[in-house]
Amino acid sequence: MASRIEQIIEEIEEYIDNCKAQAFSSSKIIVNREEMEELLSELRTKTPEEIKRYQKIISNKEAILADAQAKADSIIAQAQIKTDELVSEHQIMQQAYAQANEVVMIATKQAQEILDNATKDANSIRMGAMQYTDDILKNLEHAISHSLDTAKIRHESYMNSLQGFLDVVQANRAELNPSGEEQPESSPATEELPKVEISSDLLG
Repeated sequence: MASRIEQIIEEIEEYIDNCKAQAFSSSKIIVNREEMEELLSELRTKTPEEIKRYQKIISNKEAILADAQAKADSIIAQAQIKTDELVSEHQIMQQAYAQANEVVMIATKQAQEILDNATKDANSIRMGAMQYTDDILKNLEHAISHSLDTAKIRHESYMNSLQGFLDVVQANRAELNPSGEEQPESSPATEELPKVEISSDLLG
């Protein structure tokens, strides 16, 4: 089951893929700032929670080892009880001790196998959790980097659009006033010029 961070990253990638391309450009897109900020805000909120969850998984290694040690100690204790019973019940002490030692050896071997398997499982869980966390952070890094690049492209496009409009206005003024002299602010010709409204769509 995918984590919420993975889902948000997929939503960001899907959102970017579905964004409308900017006019006359094959690489620039138009992004809704509010929607992108909402996704990034949720991503910032969920990231610490996910990392804490995987840190908890890693910390379970100690609990696994402690449980294995408790089981091993219990097996050895039961073996010792069995040894005492054998010594008490058998008239031939040598035979009783031989059987007791064999029980202890078997119990010790079983306990060691439990500890070895528990250590292996704990290390496997730890490595898996670390790798999974690193993959999530890698995807997060990619999404943020992509968002920064997109924002930079939009800003540069906006500045280029403003510069283009400024060049047109200056050229029009130059045509109206070839001599280059400034018209007085109270000039009727200036007052009668129509207002020019620039559509926000044209600015990107």
